[in-house]
Amino acid sequence: MSSSGGGDRREPRDASGDSILAIRRSSIPFLWVGTIAIIVGGLIAAVTSPLNLEHGSWASAYIVLIVGVALIFFGVTQSLLTERVTGRTAAIEISGWMLGSLAVLGGTLVETPWVVDVGGAILVLTLVVFALAVRTGTRTRATWPLWTFRFVLIVIVVSIPIGLVLSHLRHG
Repeated sequence: MSSSGGGDRREPRDASGDSILAIRRSSIPFLWVGTIAIIVGGLIAAVTSPLNLEHGSWASAYIVLIVGVALIFFGVTQSLLTERVTGRTAAIEISGWMLGSLAVLGGTLVETPWVVDVGGAILVLTLVVFALAVRTGTRTRATWPLWTFRFVLIVIVVSIPIGLVLSHLRHG
């Protein structure tokens, strides 16, 4: 039976011949750290009401969506868009993301807006590292993953100052 009748389903390949659907090795640390964050956020959500945690619901959502999902998104998308993400770059990105997020969480929980500001600044700097890594290592022209990466990055960059202002209004 011939496969020319539309049954030929090959995975899309990039310029280097790699499958663009395959998860690259450089995204694995982002997947691990992000998945752990999602699990921790879920556990916090589970104990928020029984322990009457004042900021538990917000902290849970932040950990799941920003620390977990956003980190996975940036790490995996970056690995699809760049030729090679060095271990050093990945370490800087993950460390910056975690440090900034811990400062935002800690500053919010202890109601200290300047700590939240420091965390926000670290997150913005980390997003700059992500953007530069993708810009300098992009293998393809502007494709939907690249535009999606840029869109999500811009949404988070715009949301950071909004969160900082809200922190000051609540606790300032």
